[in-house]
Formats: sequence, C-alpha cells, structure tokens
Amino acid sequence: MKKIAIASASAMLAMALAFSAAIPAYAADKVDCDAVMQELGQGKKPKDVATDLNISKSSVYRCKHHAKQAAKAETKTQNMSERAGEAAAASAAAAASPSTSK
Repeated sequence: MKKIAIASASAMLAMALAFSAAIPAYAADKVDCDAVMQELGQGKKPKDVATDLNISKSSVYRCKHHAKQAAKAETKTQNMSERAGEAAAASAAAAASPSTSK
C-alpha cells in the first residue's frame, strides 16, 4: 500500500514540475523583447506596441520589466568591478610604499 502511495505522489510531483517548467519556455519563445524595447525606445505607448506586434500589453510590460532587471544587474556588476579595481590599486600602493617605522 505504501509503494502505491509513494509512486502516485512521485508521479503527481513529476507532472507538476513538467507543466510548470514548460509554460515559461513557451512564453519566452513567443515574444521578441528586443523588438518591443526598440519600439518603446521610439516613444510608442505600450498599447500601440502590443497592437503592432500582435501581443498582449502584459507581454510588453513583462519585456520592460526584464530589461529593467537586466540593466540593474549590469549596473551592480559594474559597481562591483570598480570597487575591486580600487581595492587592488589601494593594496598595491600600500605594498609599494616603504615602511617609515623602525
């Protein structure tokens, strides 16, 4: 009896994971976010972009959100690399200066 319960629970879990993983992949292939962002950059409103590209307004907002998140991550990466460069320069300067205490 326990084997049947475990097998059915495993099958339901596998089906749930398969369906949840399949939905975003389908949606990601359908919308060309580069084209959406290009049209938004030209000053068009989200409703007009959605009509022109035959997509929903929520897809336009989703692309806009993804672009904002990517820009935020890029800025964070740049800030971290600048800080690392400054820290390396400071440690190199400290190592190069002679010690004044005797």
